[in-house]
Amino acid sequence: MSLSLDIKDATGKKTGTFALPTEIFDVQANVPLIHQVVTAQLAAARQGSHKAKNRGEVSGGGKKPFKQKGTGRARQGSTRSPNQRHGGVAHGPVPRLYDQRTPKKMIAAALRGVLSDRQRNERIHVVEGIVSTPSTKAALAAVRQFSDRKKVLVVVARSENDVWRSLRSVQDVHLIVADQLNAYDVVVSDDVVFSHDAIKDFIAGPAKGKAATAVARESEVEVSA
Repeated sequence: MSLSLDIKDATGKKTGTFALPTEIFDVQANVPLIHQVVTAQLAAARQGSHKAKNRGEVSGGGKKPFKQKGTGRARQGSTRSPNQRHGGVAHGPVPRLYDQRTPKKMIAAALRGVLSDRQRNERIHVVEGIVSTPSTKAALAAVRQFSDRKKVLVVVARSENDVWRSLRSVQDVHLIVADQLNAYDVVVSDDVVFSHDAIKDFIAGPAKGKAATAVARESEVEVSA
């Protein structure tokens, strides 16, 4: 069983339909799972290079700031202690990794869930022939024909260099190639616009090879002009 999605060209004319597999675009969204995967992705993006010097690492000697008795002040043993000016930091941050373990099956399930949610709300679109030569104005018009919502995720194939050059600097349009599609980018986007080649590559998957690509192409139903 599959879902039908209209394919439109850059001018908005319907050129055919595309069969979306229900096992990818019509599954139950697991919100806690999506949250866990998105949180792990954001955590993994953290550099983790923060560092504060402790009292043993700051410059300076171990000189006693003032004599032990007779000053009326609390006794101090070093000018580098955390409660002294220019002293070390107590319990400061140190370099660390923020990576969280997220199995591949969890990542794939979260992506299927968010794509299914977008599909049920009619926010997944397919456009064919965005541009033939680099043109930001033409490419933007082609992907914006579906929605005027603020954030649009545009998924292109690796071979579509002209589309990439046209849209890479446009604000509120996030470009990504099909094999890098992830749950976070879908979640933060209002609409997802696939190029025709990109959605075929995504459904075929990197591990399925040419046979799956041929099946994906056979699933298209061309309509008369």
